[in-house]
Amino acid sequence: MADATIAAKKSTSFDLVEKEISNTIEQAELSLERFQENRESGEDLQNCIDFLNQLRGIFTLIELQGGTILCQESVAIANEVPVGASEDKNSLLASLSQALFILRRYVEYFDRRREDHPELLLDIINGLRQSRNAKPLPDSYFFDVEFQRVTPKPLSDTSIQPEVFEYRSRRLRHMYQVGLLNLLKKSEREVGFKLLNRAADGFAKLCKGSSIAELWRLTALATNLMLKNSMTLTGTRQRVFMRLEKYTREMVKLGKVATAKTISETVAKDLVYIIALSGDHSEKVREVLAGFQVSPLEFDETKLVAHRSLLMGPGSDVLSSLAKALHEEINHIKDKLDIIERGIDSDDTGLQQIGDSLGKLADTLTMLDLKRLSDLAKGLRAKLQEWSKTGRQPNDNELMLIADSVLNIEQAVSQLEDEGLTFETDKIAEQKSDVQSSPYLTEAHIVVVGESQAGLALAKRAITAYLESSGDKLHLANVQSVLDGVLGALLMIEQSRAAKVLKSMARCIEEKLLRSESKPEDHLLETLADALTSLEYYVDSLGRNAEGNAELLSLAEDSVGSLGY
Repeated sequence: MADATIAAKKSTSFDLVEKEISNTIEQAELSLERFQENRESGEDLQNCIDFLNQLRGIFTLIELQGGTILCQESVAIANEVPVGASEDKNSLLASLSQALFILRRYVEYFDRRREDHPELLLDIINGLRQSRNAKPLPDSYFFDVEFQRVTPKPLSDTSIQPEVFEYRSRRLRHMYQVGLLNLLKKSEREVGFKLLNRAADGFAKLCKGSSIAELWRLTALATNLMLKNSMTLTGTRQRVFMRLEKYTREMVKLGKVATAKTISETVAKDLVYIIALSGDHSEKVREVLAGFQVSPLEFDETKLVAHRSLLMGPGSDVLSSLAKALHEEINHIKDKLDIIERGIDSDDTGLQQIGDSLGKLADTLTMLDLKRLSDLAKGLRAKLQEWSKTGRQPNDNELMLIADSVLNIEQAVSQLEDEGLTFETDKIAEQKSDVQSSPYLTEAHIVVVGESQAGLALAKRAITAYLESSGDKLHLANVQSVLDGVLGALLMIEQSRAAKVLKSMARCIEEKLLRSESKPEDHLLETLADALTSLEYYVDSLGRNAEGNAELLSLAEDSVGSLGY
């Protein structure tokens, strides 16, 4: 009720000054524009700063937090620009122009929705701060959470020997580093999160009872939710995981003493914010957040991304809808080409229909500013229309060339849907089709990789069931045959190195689990699980890149090697 009252007062106050805000933003934009035309005009630059300060005062008065901070950062940028600014200050002026544009859009956003979500502006704010070499604000800057002060305490489990702690923490740190590197490279996002999650979960178990265990539990949950809900890996979130890597280094360097280290509230707050923002309302998430007296945020990651797109341009939902419509048109073209190629077209309008569909494709691609792809579609349409007018039927080679071009457009649309609109999308128009780039070969590769993943996951579940049943070997009955199937799949896609690792794992399972009369040591099972997990993630990386992630394979080799295989 209190929040609703505050929102109502803010809305009423905004109505009183809305016109003044709009006029002041316009005056700031005009002053900046005049200064850019004549950089000796210090008066125009000062006027721009004065108008921004005036806006900041208004936003502070009506408690519009997003507008207040954006104006504050804009003033800081403007103060970095000297009178008579040379070209090396162009980036600062460009940042200031963008900030004014976004400020106007944010005011319009608030006017329509009457919701102040300053987190929508965090990217532009941090962009401004980066332009003047200031430290970026964390993702959780606008998030309120209270932390209770606790006395740091070390690891309580005295049964863990220092050398075992050092060995395990070193292996977990290695896994964490490989995962972090994948995230920083932005090449293997899913694998990176899975490795971070497993490493964090391992650290939480290793540090059970200590002060730092809570930090690793939050990390494990946050990484799992980011992967599960496809949360955006922003620069600020990357920095959170980079800061956590320092804790892994201290645990390797200092040993058990490091478990008593005081947790950084900033890092913990960022992790709690990720969990609250995830949109996950499961019992586990609610339980963790309740410990910090917060609830899952209603304005979650999905809404944040969608609303930010309103400020920054076309969003993923728009591109997805366009891609769906384009795919439908392309499928219609492919079906019609197939009918013509088989010689079963019932009338003479087939080529004309394909040409009309290509015309629709070209218009949509032009709207997306994909000029090369649009020209490709237009060229095909012109050729088909000419054949249709003269009554000429294309031969098989000509139909294949048309089909190849249509497949190029289809590939571009798929990329548009998966990765968004980038400058690389339009280059696909100039690619030459060959066997290696065939989408059908790619699909076959994906099927084989998928079967391999399923086999490794089944083997992991069987071993887990074996452990939970206190060593009932019946659960392992089919593991060897499953691994043999995965081995054949790996050899089929010429992954001999991965196949060798899998052979070693199979031999380890045979000798240490199936033939052994005694229960295997926890250390052996943990390391074997690490090896299987690393290989599973490597196979998963093959689904996105034919070469795979060699570091993951090395991680699996190291794990198997440490077991003596």
